[in-house]
Amino acid sequence: PDPGTLASVLTEGVKNTISDSRVKVTYEPEYVPAVPPAMPDIPPEQLAGMIKATVKVEVLDGNIAYLKIQHIIGEEMAQKVGPLLLEYIWDKVLPTSAMILDFRSAVSGELSGIPYIVSYYTDSEPLIHIDSVYDRPSDITTELWSMPTLLGKRYGTSKPLMILTSKNTLGVAEDVAYCLKNLKRATIVGENTAGGTVKIDKIKVGDTDFYVSVPVAKSINPITGKSWEIDGVAPHVEVPAEDALETAVA
Repeated sequence: PDPGTLASVLTEGVKNTISDSRVKVTYEPEYVPAVPPAMPDIPPEQLAGMIKATVKVEVLDGNIAYLKIQHIIGEEMAQKVGPLLLEYIWDKVLPTSAMILDFRSAVSGELSGIPYIVSYYTDSEPLIHIDSVYDRPSDITTELWSMPTLLGKRYGTSKPLMILTSKNTLGVAEDVAYCLKNLKRATIVGENTAGGTVKIDKIKVGDTDFYVSVPVAKSINPITGKSWEIDGVAPHVEVPAEDALETAVA
């Protein structure tokens, strides 16, 4: 009689059958598929304001840059607001001696943003194969490579880089952390990440208000030959998420 309970029972059944916690059955009578806003309709200043609201920037004692990121923007957005991002964020942290990227509450992002972030912490040459993403609906594998040119200067490869993670760190942020970890460019501090996916589709079940959420793409790291999905990204230094910043600074 209770659709919500039925959805929970079905989800448990699916998890026990295929051992993939990302597949969920939900009952959502009010669900409306999200439509991303058209890019050209928003002035760059307003976009920059939106981004500033999801990024916290500080320079901590010891000349350590601290960037808290909740959403990883994609290529299209980065190109549109790039100069403003340089002014508001990047120019402030570029002169620092070390950097901490806080992904503890990063739960969303665009796939095209991965090469952008990784490239700021690598050299311009040689180009590095960062990731391969297989998209099941289109049956296409996309290779992600580091970028030869970027807006502004690179942070480089010699200054220490720490990435803070929690059990809630999800999706694209996990991919960035996994890439930089396996390039031996970053030290991961915090908790094992959620083990999400780069892309999930919500499929309506017939003419009902039930939906099945299913991963429809897979990330395969060229260095490990494996994915961070399901198992998550394991930290180098495992501490509770609330202690990660203090530990990284130390």
